[in-house]
Amino acid sequence: MAATTPASLTARALLLDMDGTLVNSDAVVERCWRRWAERHGLDPVETLKVVHGRQGYATMAVLLPERPMEENLADNRVMLAEETADLDGVVPVPGAPAFMAALANLPHALVTSADKALAGARMGAAELPMPATRVTAEDVSASKPDPEGFLKGAAELGFAPEDCVVFEDSEAGIQAGRAAGMRVVGVGPRAAAFAPDVHVEDLTRLTVTPGPDGTITLTFAV
Repeated sequence: MAATTPASLTARALLLDMDGTLVNSDAVVERCWRRWAERHGLDPVETLKVVHGRQGYATMAVLLPERPMEENLADNRVMLAEETADLDGVVPVPGAPAFMAALANLPHALVTSADKALAGARMGAAELPMPATRVTAEDVSASKPDPEGFLKGAAELGFAPEDCVVFEDSEAGIQAGRAAGMRVVGVGPRAAAFAPDVHVEDLTRLTVTPGPDGTITLTFAV
């Protein structure tokens, strides 16, 4: 069921997913995961239904539940290298440059399942500024939908979970935000099915207004 969009949300900090939320990397994700699925005799279409939002090893564990985790971790390192080297078609989500500019002096963090190298490559390819505070794959012990990444991002910014709003596109990411006790803005077509607190088609559909008391008001176009 799609979320009903309220006129606005108020927060003190924003926690931002990267792929599908700030950066459209679907083309390279699909290329790399289709190749992986074919190598392992899996249906690429079914594979692509579960890859978004998770770290690669966690996706592999879902798809190949009997395989030892050591093999998933090794395969994940290969996948990360392939994805980092392939930036063809990586572009900003509509509205992302203006959105990030509006957040320049406000509390915000990147919380992504990508590692540092992949996050830097994709944010650079999309010509988006890298937030000073970021939580990448190396910084957590569990992949989304576990809330660890979002909780760590909030802690590093110095805010309670209830004061944070998460921006996410995937089922795993939305589940992680909710498990962290945060409100979630779902971005893009994938997010609508997973009942975020607010759903927007892209980042052109909101306005960021800082308040004198340190709050951040997010106003959404209905």
